[in-house]
Amino acid sequence: MFTHRYRYLFIALLALYAFINTELCEVYYYFNIRVAWYHALLTILLITWMSWESNRLLEIPVQRWHPPGKRRGWYLATFFLTGMAASCAGAIAVVYTIGLWIYGYTWTVLEMPIKLNLIYAGLITLFFHLLNTILYFFGEYKNKLTEAEELKRINAQAQLQAIKSQVNPHFLFNNLNVLSGMVIKDNPRANRFIEEFSKVYRYILNTQDIELVELEKELAFIKPYVYLLQQRYPEGLQVHIGIPAQYNARYIIPVALQMLIENAIKHNVISRTSPLHIEVLTVGAEALVVRNNRQPRRSVEQSNRIGLNNIAQRYEMICGRQISIHKTRDVFEVTLPLLQLN
Repeated sequence: MFTHRYRYLFIALLALYAFINTELCEVYYYFNIRVAWYHALLTILLITWMSWESNRLLEIPVQRWHPPGKRRGWYLATFFLTGMAASCAGAIAVVYTIGLWIYGYTWTVLEMPIKLNLIYAGLITLFFHLLNTILYFFGEYKNKLTEAEELKRINAQAQLQAIKSQVNPHFLFNNLNVLSGMVIKDNPRANRFIEEFSKVYRYILNTQDIELVELEKELAFIKPYVYLLQQRYPEGLQVHIGIPAQYNARYIIPVALQMLIENAIKHNVISRTSPLHIEVLTVGAEALVVRNNRQPRRSVEQSNRIGLNNIAQRYEMICGRQISIHKTRDVFEVTLPLLQLN
């Protein structure tokens, strides 16, 4: 505080305010102090200036003596006491110099003016240090708040990265098995399968550090992904994507559609006689729905809802929005918010 660039303006205004109050209260009359008004104003101005400047000069030595980061209470107390001593010494020097050199007053005559100005020096020093203490703790509060926000941001990024890394690795191995079967049979579809497979994983790798993607890019990724799945379930899986082009500029979290489709495949029977129907639709401009018919597997590993929790946590961390899960005997659907960036 003591190094503020407008400190001299503040000193002048404070001294003027103090002088006006002494005149209104007729302090010089009641204590029988004979001094011209301009000398009285000069005395108050000099004491205010010396109090401020002495504290400014003492601040760095006191910080070296009592570093504020370790024992801030000792630092503030030491700074206040040394500043008070310097201010009082300055007040005595100013009053004695003006009283002796200009008016030729003796020490006895100057006793009351010195007492009054010592009180003033003590009060303004206390006022200065109260302001300094408030600003000091406010600065520490801002620093702690900034550190907390930074830690929160880093933690959120770490959680987001951890959540993104939970994409089911079985997808990779299942498709490698399909690819190996195609290559062994010398199937001409193998080349296309490899191309679509590379598109899927290129997208996953490219979006690892991205929080949101345009819906158009997510849909461009989901098409080769659906192609790969249909090679595994050629007659048992039907995926319908009905997204109007007008919503392509909306945003969604990356790989959300893949995880929902994968979740549907994991928990439902897929066969020629009982095909799994998956629909990806929009509900106005605010939401996207992934819906599938329910035909639960008789024996399926216990679900820990990692996929759905993954999506829910990412939406919560990124934008504070919630996903919606609706389940009936025949239908399972998940509604995702479609986001619009400012």
